Amino acid sequence: MIAIFLKTLPFFAILGLGYFAAYRRFFSEEATAHLTKFVFYFALSAMIFRFAATLSLPDVFHGSSVLAYLSGTLSVYILATVVAIFRGIGMEETVIEAQTAAIGNVGFLGIPMLVLLMGPNAIGPVMIVLATDLIVFGSLMVILISAKRDGRMSVAVLGSVAKGLIKNPMVMAITAGLIWAGFDLPIPDPFDEFLTLLGAAATPGALFAIGASLATKSAERKSIAIWLSTVKLMLHPLAVAFASLVLFDVPPFTASVMIAAAAMPTAGNVYILAQHYGIAPVRVSSTILISTVISIVSLTIVIAMVSGRHF
Repeated sequence: MIAIFLKTLPFFAILGLGYFAAYRRFFSEEATAHLTKFVFYFALSAMIFRFAATLSLPDVFHGSSVLAYLSGTLSVYILATVVAIFRGIGMEETVIEAQTAAIGNVGFLGIPMLVLLMGPNAIGPVMIVLATDLIVFGSLMVILISAKRDGRMSVAVLGSVAKGLIKNPMVMAITAGLIWAGFDLPIPDPFDEFLTLLGAAATPGALFAIGASLATKSAERKSIAIWLSTVKLMLHPLAVAFASLVLFDVPPFTASVMIAAAAMPTAGNVYILAQHYGIAPVRVSSTILISTVISIVSLTIVIAMVSGRHF
């Protein structure tokens, strides 16, 4: 446990450095936005493409693994939805809360951390998690909110979802990388060095940007944020573990990586979408802040458990 904590500590130390820089106003909100854009569109995309381009497609399109993560995530999504409905809040807020409870920071935090701690073979399972979050649940949120506001499902809504996926650089990096891998094309040395150099900026840049963004977030509506953080950090990995180990025949290493990925704190892009639609941004902001702080301990425990014995 201590050894894993010491390995995760540098990640959270960079995150803390970003928080301190923004809190002391050495790093402005505008600077944070630009750094996030660089990481999102360039550095992280280069890292993801390079990883995906070297994958074996059966490692990614492993049916039972996809179903295990999908069903585990869907179960906590439904749980958060039922609790929100029971509390009597509206449909739009319910959708946002479900998204907050189910979608983790796999892109900015999960990829660099899990690949470093669990080895390069972790990238296949991480891609399953990332693609499911972005394509399935990201689309589901947009569809549900748009349908509620329009009063019906329309082709325009589906077109908007498709356009959003095409514009998402992580989705495009995964897709392009898998196509490259599908044709079994080698990566030319100069291109590989370019991707390696650019992708190397993703880890420190993403962690610093996460920390800096947390400095602008508040911890209001703490009771709801604590509930959503509990679902995200504890119930989500438990649900994925149950689906992987009991319901579906998932390879042990793949299961361990997906469980660790499910233990990531709430993703920052949920806040961006909540702010875009004007639906409970403070609630999402609080959950991101609280879940990220708690994950310093909880994520270490989960990674230690799954890496110590791949079931």
